Amino acid sequence: MADEKILPLVEHLVELRKRLIIIIVAVVIGMGIAWNVSEQLLSFIERPLTGKTYLSDLKVRVYGEMKKRYPAAYERYGLEKETRVPEGDRKLNYTAPLEPFFIQCKIALILGFIFALPVVFHQVWRFVAPGLTVGERRLALPFVSFSTVSFCAGALFFLVVIWPVIINFSLSYETEGLQSWFSLSAYVNFCLRLILIFGLIFELPVLTMLLSRFGLVNGKLLARNRKYAVLASAIIAAFHADLITMFVVMVPLYLMYEVSIWVAYLFGKKRSAVAA
Repeated sequence: MADEKILPLVEHLVELRKRLIIIIVAVVIGMGIAWNVSEQLLSFIERPLTGKTYLSDLKVRVYGEMKKRYPAAYERYGLEKETRVPEGDRKLNYTAPLEPFFIQCKIALILGFIFALPVVFHQVWRFVAPGLTVGERRLALPFVSFSTVSFCAGALFFLVVIWPVIINFSLSYETEGLQSWFSLSAYVNFCLRLILIFGLIFELPVLTMLLSRFGLVNGKLLARNRKYAVLASAIIAAFHADLITMFVVMVPLYLMYEVSIWVAYLFGKKRSAVAA
């Protein structure tokens, strides 16, 4: 009896090892391809160091309008300070001899992982597919496609929208007696970590699609909890500096929840199907 229980566990472990080996090989191949473009990504994430971003331009326009329409409030809240863009020619710095090489390896690894996402998600699906019904197994292609697109969209959204906000907020603390001196490792590691986090955040609609197809959640349940989603988004955004920055962070976070609600309505099982 014990042998019968151990055998399926061993089979699952063998299957898991097989899927992990395929994923590792795919990531290594993707890393080799990404090595040639890793320097371009580093140059891209260095751009906000100049202090000139879309957020600084937006602040200048918005606060300029407030100065014309509401001069008293403009002076009262000191919004003139918010329009000052800390522009400058800043460079990343490293202290270890091989630090730039290892940073390039990390960038190539993350890019390689992103390039290998279709293989990664396909192997994940292949691992869980034996426990699904025939109809559910047909969702393999939509799962792999949507998961890959969602992760890439989250990573791109972070790099284009959120990353300049973070660096602009950090540079706003510069004064005559306080200057930024960014470490190469700290700067790049922080960015790469958030790329992965935002990629996972954008997987929420895909996860909702699967859970709704399995009958675990539905659109009505998610819709009833909108107030908690708004509260959570507001709490996360409250850690940022000013109203505009909070708006830039809060709105996309909550929109992902709204997208998940519609995904649950569109792809969720009907009540009769769940009962059957």
